[in-house]
Amino acid sequence: MKSKNTIQQFGGDWTQQKLIRVKSYLSAYTQALKNTPFQLSYIDAFAGTGYREIKIEESQQLLFPDLVGHDAEEFHDGSARIALDTYPPFHDYYFIEEDGVKCEELEKLKAEHPDKKIQIVNMDANKWIKEYWCAKAKRNSSLRAVMFLDPFGMSVSWNTIQAIAETRAVDMWYLFPLGVGVNRLLKKDGNIPESWKRKLDEVFGN
Repeated sequence: MKSKNTIQQFGGDWTQQKLIRVKSYLSAYTQALKNTPFQLSYIDAFAGTGYREIKIEESQQLLFPDLVGHDAEEFHDGSARIALDTYPPFHDYYFIEEDGVKCEELEKLKAEHPDKKIQIVNMDANKWIKEYWCAKAKRNSSLRAVMFLDPFGMSVSWNTIQAIAETRAVDMWYLFPLGVGVNRLLKKDGNIPESWKRKLDEVFGN
């Protein structure tokens, strides 16, 4: 019998298969653009995940309990390290995280790669993406980026996705929060409060 403090476990062969694909993609990306004038960035928004916070007993109350957890955290941690080890390397790396404690953990990852130009940004990812990177990309046509959006929950607003698309300079990977986001607002009894409906509109755009 599982205790009340049991945390959802992650991992499996399919995690490794996905990481192999990420590694191949990132290597192909930097290889294809290595002799171009583009400044290549790797951007990991929502860099400190919260997947360990999902508990077994909570997942059993959801409409789609099988979508919660899985190997999400292992995949996230692995993809960040793969990006830092990609060759040819990116010119710079941004890890965006609003939680100060998680930023401290990211600083440890930065310390492991003193040869890389890494910035740990402690602020809301939506705000940073729109007001910093997207705005900068509109002024500088030489910028290109691979951006990972891996939010814990429904943290990415639709207008952030629109801003990214408008730059025409980003290859975006969005790990959509169906298991730990939308799923949590779709209760089995179908009773969705107005505040939840507004949150769904924010994520889906209408």
